[in-house]
Amino acid sequence: MEPIRYRTVWISDFHLGTRDCRADLLLDFLRHVDAERWYLVGDVVDGWALQKSWYWEQTHNDVVQKLLRKARKGARMVYIPGNHDEFARQFVGHRFGEIVVQRDAIHTTADGKQLLVLHGDEFDGVVRHARWLSKLGSSAYRMALVTNRHYNAMRKRMGKPYWSLSAWLKHKAKRAVQFVADFSDAVAQKAIEYEVDGVVCGHIHSADDQMIDGIRYLNCGDWVESCTALVEHFDGRLELLWWTVPVAPALTKEQASGDGVASVPPVISLAHG
Repeated sequence: MEPIRYRTVWISDFHLGTRDCRADLLLDFLRHVDAERWYLVGDVVDGWALQKSWYWEQTHNDVVQKLLRKARKGARMVYIPGNHDEFARQFVGHRFGEIVVQRDAIHTTADGKQLLVLHGDEFDGVVRHARWLSKLGSSAYRMALVTNRHYNAMRKRMGKPYWSLSAWLKHKAKRAVQFVADFSDAVAQKAIEYEVDGVVCGHIHSADDQMIDGIRYLNCGDWVESCTALVEHFDGRLELLWWTVPVAPALTKEQASGDGVASVPPVISLAHG
């Protein structure tokens, strides 16, 4: 099967080195998608988790090797470290093989739009001003993921599809919803300062595409819960993809939510002009 080709792909928040990384789906995505340009938008490796205990499956290594192979075959690849892989920020400005490490980037789409690309943790006040509190929150988040993993093992035995507890909590908790809104606004304001048309980020594990004060705010999501990517078509059109189970035709975003996801093919797209 020929890979699906795009001009550009943005992916972030793999959290390789944790049990909750969906490396199997990410690897499937990398096998079935190709692009001229790739942006790795932070938290590729979870250094915080690896400091506590070593965990590295073969699929995690396969993801790294697949990305390196794409770069060797001519794809332009930019790595923008996040807060969980901040150890890589000391290498900003360096090139490792065909992969360039940058603090941020400006991407120009095929139709001439300029997009600021960054991870986004600098706009999270908890990460920026209270590192210990951020790590406490990260631990609580991992506990929710562990609970979610056991719950979904039971759902799988019952023939039911995957359901994300932490994603549900994010949408239901009023403070979390407000945090996402405040974060999005702060990122959009930075894009205004740069005088660009839009901004692409990750960090908060919440894929999004919306207009904020004239700025197109795009969050490429994560590969822990939602398994999402942002892609650019060769005409400059931008689209969010949900890669829920091994490759199949694209569907609507609504089919990605709720128990109905099991009855539809796995790759779900939300296209915007």
